[in-house]
Amino acid sequence: MRVLFSTTAGSGHFGPMVPVAQACRDAGHDVKVAAPLSFAADVAAAGLAHAPFADVAPELLGPIYGRLFQLPLEEADRTVMVEIFGRLDAQAALPGLTRIMAEWRPDVVAREFCEFGSLVAAAKAGIPQVEVAIGLTATAAKALPVVATPLAELDAIAGLPEGTAYQALADGPVLSCLPAEVDGEGGARVRRFRDGSLTSGGGPLPPPWGNEDHPLVYVTFGSVAGRLPPFAGLYRSVLDALAGEPFRVLMTTGTAVEPGSLAPVAANARVEQWWPQASVMPHADVVVGHGGFGTTMMALAAGVPQVVVPLFAFDQFMNAERVAAMGAGVHVDGGPGAAPLLERALAEVLGDPGYTSNARRIATAMAELPELASSVAFIEELAGR
Repeated sequence: MRVLFSTTAGSGHFGPMVPVAQACRDAGHDVKVAAPLSFAADVAAAGLAHAPFADVAPELLGPIYGRLFQLPLEEADRTVMVEIFGRLDAQAALPGLTRIMAEWRPDVVAREFCEFGSLVAAAKAGIPQVEVAIGLTATAAKALPVVATPLAELDAIAGLPEGTAYQALADGPVLSCLPAEVDGEGGARVRRFRDGSLTSGGGPLPPPWGNEDHPLVYVTFGSVAGRLPPFAGLYRSVLDALAGEPFRVLMTTGTAVEPGSLAPVAANARVEQWWPQASVMPHADVVVGHGGFGTTMMALAAGVPQVVVPLFAFDQFMNAERVAAMGAGVHVDGGPGAAPLLERALAEVLGDPGYTSNARRIATAMAELPELASSVAFIEELAGR
């Protein structure tokens, strides 16, 4: 069969789709990834074929991004969902996705929640579709009414009855790598699978630093925060807050922050632009992160408790709340000003073995999910329909 995966140009959106796409490919199916032209390198790095569609013109995106950080958080999140994902991204993608589906004729479309162009193009073409979850099902449910208006606009552009896209998004099948306990909700339409990429690997840490008898604290705020002006000082303030504390700190900054710019670094800390998370997790005693889906779920899959400091998106706050509700870590408010609160939060998590016990219980539940092959079989079933 032919399976078309469709994503926006974001590593956090594409990453959860990669294992499913690779599993379909490895099962002998023909797989392509529809994504903006600018995302070609990321698709190639995953070893998958790229079917490009148009990017949004920078002059349209610039003014929206320019005012986001002047808005209250809830309004900024709504703006991203409605104006960027719901209108600009989807309307730029729709012509290309319509063409790709007409020319390549996929049997199934697998999309992520925020890529609405493929949602509408598949509905118009009568192609079965499935969502690959890039977050909690509860997070998607909260976002659904927010995008009702731009989805109706897409229906009109595609010549579909109003409500078609909304119902497809609300009622369609979903593949998730999370147990129901973590997911919060979802019901029978959610098929769950074990994502081996969350626990695969393992490997060495950077060259030795600090006191190896001290707990290892892994600090990462993902690949986006370092590019955003409000969070420019966060890395320095966290290093200062943890300097001299009885922890061994490994911080990764992403490509937007040069580790040398954070010098001098205390003896108990090491800063790297990047280090494989799968190598770090088996050694970490606690993870400090921003609630991004990839890092949060990888820590849970490894049984590592967390201190979650959500920064700039509502899904980060929901992930933080879910980790805290499950007893697998603590939620620290304050965003870029939260650094002074970290020492106390770390002492709490490391001082109470219940946090590690709960994280390990969740890791066991994730490891007991059905093999990824079951999701490939479900996609094959959709194609057969």
